[in-house]
Amino acid sequence: MTEKRPNKDEYYLNIAKEVAERSTCFRAVFGSIIVRDDQIVATGYNGAPRKVRDCFERGNCLKDKLKIPSGQGYELCRSVHAEQNAIINSARAGVSLIGGDMYLWGSDRNGNQIDAVPCFICKKMIINSGLKRFIGAVKNRGHKVFDILDWIKDWQEKDIIDDEHQYGKGQSTEKIKE
Repeated sequence: MTEKRPNKDEYYLNIAKEVAERSTCFRAVFGSIIVRDDQIVATGYNGAPRKVRDCFERGNCLKDKLKIPSGQGYELCRSVHAEQNAIINSARAGVSLIGGDMYLWGSDRNGNQIDAVPCFICKKMIINSGLKRFIGAVKNRGHKVFDILDWIKDWQEKDIIDDEHQYGKGQSTEKIKE
């Protein structure tokens, strides 16, 4: 019997899925890893800042309590996004991300996989970090690879609001275009 061996992107996304299991967010579960030169250099999941009580410990989600839709009011969320935590963790370890790849896996609060794309805040951080590629898990269809230079070019030619791949509004039904 021969088992299918996952390619590198599938392998790293599977690890990002495991990292997501540490999430402390009521709304969504995300895990991110950063790979450089075929080595994992940082991981991150969405959750409260270090040494601060998270949503589970508090027993509620502030954005739910205030009825703030997904993709809005990030400044009122207790959690740091998985992408941000992976970038922060690499900085804490003194590791350069230039030329690396970021992998992101996500699910909703019911455990249903969702298209894993960064919010605008994370996208700006990913661009500034010097990463080369972003690989997001895509609901029921494997994954999609984004060249970060394409994001930059797109934002140079159009406004940020015209970005084709946005997290938030309609996320649970929105599909990433191939």
